[in-house]
Amino acid sequence: MSGVLQDLRYASRWLVRNPGFTALAILTLGLGIGANTALFGVVEAALLKRLPVRDPGSLVLFEWRAGETFRTSGSRGSSVPLPPHTTGGSVFRPDIYERMQDARTAAPAGKSPLRTLFGFAPLWELTSVVGERAEIIRGQAVTGNYFDGLGVRPVLGRTITPADDRPGAAPVAVVSHAFWKSAFGGDPSVLGRVVTLNRTAFTVIGVTPAGFDGALQVDYQPAVTVPLAVEPLLLGADSGLRPSGLNQAGRPPIWFLNVMGRLAPGATIAQARESLSAVFSTAALELMPAPKRDNEPSRIPAKDEPRLTARPGGLGLMEHRQSYSRPIFALFAVVGVVLLIACANLANLLLARAALRRGEIRTRLALGASRGRLIRQLLTESLLIAVLGGLAGLVLAVWAEGALTAIAGPDVQIVPRGVSFGLSGPVVAFALGLTFVTALLFGLAPAWGTSRDDLSRGLNRNRRTASRSRLGGGLIVVQVGLSVILLSGAGLLLRTLHNLESAPLGFNQDRLLVFGLRPEQGGYKEARLAQFYDSLLGRLDALPGVRTATFGRIPLVAEYLWNTNILLPGEKERSAANHIVNRQMIRENYFDALEIPRLRGRAFTAADDEHAPRVAIVNATLARKLFPGADPIGQRITDADEKWEAEIVGVVGDTKYDSQRSEIEPLLYTPWRQDIRNVGEMYFALRTTADPAALTRTVERTVHALDPGLPLTDVGTQEARSRATVGRERVYAQILTFFGALALTLAAIGLFGVLAYSVAQRTNEIGIRMALGARGHDVVRMIVVQGLRPAVLGLLLGLGAAVALGRTVASVVYGIHASDPGTLAAVSALLLSIAALAAFVPARRAARVDPIVALRTE
Repeated sequence: MSGVLQDLRYASRWLVRNPGFTALAILTLGLGIGANTALFGVVEAALLKRLPVRDPGSLVLFEWRAGETFRTSGSRGSSVPLPPHTTGGSVFRPDIYERMQDARTAAPAGKSPLRTLFGFAPLWELTSVVGERAEIIRGQAVTGNYFDGLGVRPVLGRTITPADDRPGAAPVAVVSHAFWKSAFGGDPSVLGRVVTLNRTAFTVIGVTPAGFDGALQVDYQPAVTVPLAVEPLLLGADSGLRPSGLNQAGRPPIWFLNVMGRLAPGATIAQARESLSAVFSTAALELMPAPKRDNEPSRIPAKDEPRLTARPGGLGLMEHRQSYSRPIFALFAVVGVVLLIACANLANLLLARAALRRGEIRTRLALGASRGRLIRQLLTESLLIAVLGGLAGLVLAVWAEGALTAIAGPDVQIVPRGVSFGLSGPVVAFALGLTFVTALLFGLAPAWGTSRDDLSRGLNRNRRTASRSRLGGGLIVVQVGLSVILLSGAGLLLRTLHNLESAPLGFNQDRLLVFGLRPEQGGYKEARLAQFYDSLLGRLDALPGVRTATFGRIPLVAEYLWNTNILLPGEKERSAANHIVNRQMIRENYFDALEIPRLRGRAFTAADDEHAPRVAIVNATLARKLFPGADPIGQRITDADEKWEAEIVGVVGDTKYDSQRSEIEPLLYTPWRQDIRNVGEMYFALRTTADPAALTRTVERTVHALDPGLPLTDVGTQEARSRATVGRERVYAQILTFFGALALTLAAIGLFGVLAYSVAQRTNEIGIRMALGARGHDVVRMIVVQGLRPAVLGLLLGLGAAVALGRTVASVVYGIHASDPGTLAAVSALLLSIAALAAFVPARRAARVDPIVALRTE
């Protein structure tokens, strides 16, 4: 133990005597360890963190799988069909869940592998009114045993019970801790107060603990939780989300309910699945609607019948977690490469320092120190550097959370919303482990090489010099190669970002204020809804500073989608063709307001209402693809889902639809007055004469003058909305550029250290050369060429790796090839320039060596 303390004291004194080297080493390691620790914090919080409930390890999440025939049949009679192109899902029909619950409770006491079974489903957007405050919030509908099944106790009041989840029960709600703070000011007397959701009053009965966001997706944070039985009060009696039986529109319940259970002591997930498998399959087949067309099968083939599956539920739903895993692990790989470069750089710096410590090492060997004792001392120095770098990394990891959030901005989601990646126990443990690993990575090779020094000189020293030069040069090759990969990726992302931001949209987004409204949640329907929109649009048109106001069902370039399947003339069944087209429902002045060019035919007018023959307008791409060589004007198309037929009366120019990245696709426009039953939410666009953002408060007052209970959503300028759709690319480009620049800087420092070490070792040789007539520029050229050799080799290897990795980033880039020659040429020129500059400084120092002084040292 005394030897270890002695090594630590000696290492500390050595680091204090070399403050420049120490500061550089700690900063280099701190950046590498800090970035990796921060990203592991994201992985732990977003992908690995368990639900904050009692014994999450005993939770089991049920899913199902089935063949294509069942999937197609499963959409019959349902207001929301099963997801297309899938063979299963994680959601169930409520009536099927009830069968599964009955089977569990019917099991003899103590024989069921499940202690409880419960369900929950998201309510994505609800209009909430508390006092005079109206806003759009997220919620969830749950069965009465949801909170008990998870083992969650409220901080105030009580949770939802089975008595609350019965038809006719009084509407009650449990609010989240965050919503309690924001909407009710954290008032402890909140119990018994009313929160109005979609014009229905709910009594607050409890507040959930802070940090508990339910068992839904990691970025889904419901503000309110209501019983499943009262859900039709929120979405309407014909929503299709009734717990059982047909709704008022004659539709069966839809597949929307997530089902989770808690295992009994000693039970396994396989046993839980087997206990419910038969009842699920039987119920799913029995409750399926009868065929509506002759070509639909009356019986599901055995190979396509639904099968129940199950997996651990301690993490909650995983779909969104998995969607974030790819970009998170990609960033993790980037910062891992930076750490490798940092380790190689420190190894080179330690080799350079060893050139100055040669006398010390030889003296200690001469006094009897063993090689093992020297290796231990040198590794102790490396470990001390790594520990100091690890501490700096922990500080930087805490800072990185705020920095990443600041870079992304409020509208860009690069990690799940609400995820906090602070210094939890697993994150600190990861940082400690990483510290020791890095100490070995950058300390072992220099320690081993230095300890092999001996007391002899002359030829033996020359041989050791060559060996160490090769080691340092090899590390430079690795650093440069990895830097090329990072810089090439940064260059591709920067080019992609430029191409996306300059992509033509097909409409003028200058001076457009956009926002959304959901009046249907305020009770507006059909004729009353049309009157509301007409009145509001009249007021908006009359506002000072507003040139014209319009709206559409889908906001453009906002990553929203709405599509339908149409039938062309002569096609009678959907099976005859599959013409999936994007759709937009608009006001009659939409094209003029957004300045979309009309190519042929006419625009919509106010006369195109529910009493007039149905009409449609198509974009140029739809006209070209679906009516090649024919005139689309006057052609009739049929909506295969809603069964209406319309005549095409116009053709307009192409526009980007959901994002700048998406290619132009067929787009169908319909007038809003002809589909008033399905109008619902609309997104307004106001063309202004000045800064559109300055009109935000005026527009809000105008809407609230008509109905103070209708909150505006997604308020902002169209330009800001367009920037937000490429926000993730912008953030990734900034992050990769930063780490690429850091990697290049470290590689340059490493090259400088190797050459400085080489010059120090070759002082005698350089002196002899200059004594024999070599001039200064000859020495400079020799040293620079020596430095550029490993840099060029690393560049070639890095370029080869960048080209090989091009296929993995092909789906990310836009407007350029994944192995863009221009980007690779720019990276090569930049790296060679930096390498030449890093080699030039020690080369000039070598050229100034005095031959007499150099020879005298020998």
